[in-house]
Amino acid sequence: MTPAHGTLYIVSAPSGAGKTSLVKALLQRDPGVKVSVSYTTRKPRPGETNGVEYHFVDRDTFLRMRDSGDFLEHAEVFGNFYGTSRKGLDQQLRQGVDVILEIDWQGAGQVRKLMQSVGIFILPPSREVLLQRLRQRAQDSAEVIARRTAEAIIEIRHCDEYDFVVLNDEFERALAEMHTIIQAQRLRYGPQAMRLRAVLDNLLAHS
Repeated sequence: MTPAHGTLYIVSAPSGAGKTSLVKALLQRDPGVKVSVSYTTRKPRPGETNGVEYHFVDRDTFLRMRDSGDFLEHAEVFGNFYGTSRKGLDQQLRQGVDVILEIDWQGAGQVRKLMQSVGIFILPPSREVLLQRLRQRAQDSAEVIARRTAEAIIEIRHCDEYDFVVLNDEFERALAEMHTIIQAQRLRYGPQAMRLRAVLDNLLAHS
């Protein structure tokens, strides 16, 4: 059977919506899905590993890569730069891997103009829960939490630009919905025609 070209999934959410936890659980459930590891100039948080959560680089390195056209998309968030490697993403997709790109609405808009993708937006159940999750992180100051809350509202206003919206009010249900989206996408005619080319050729050989 012919391996299908992978599908690019753009997953966006406001800070505190639970995007990272959902994506990690999805990777464990489905080995055919990988995450595109972005580049960033921010410092690693406790427990983060270079090349796993992000490629951590200094500002000068990032700007050189940006100016050389290495990034499919890039943005500045809270004073730090983030960018997606064009070459790395293309390689994964050509290998038939479904790739998740975790970026904000601005980066999503840039990517949609350049390549086909499926957009998934994750919503928190309420403003109160969003604030509670941000405070429970115990990683950010009150000022940073206030900024993230303001940015979250802006992010949510762009959820209508995505193909699917998942409400993360109950984790296992939200995870199942995300997996269903990916499974359904694989059964669309385009991906299936590539995977099942030999089967189709056999069935239609004497028609």
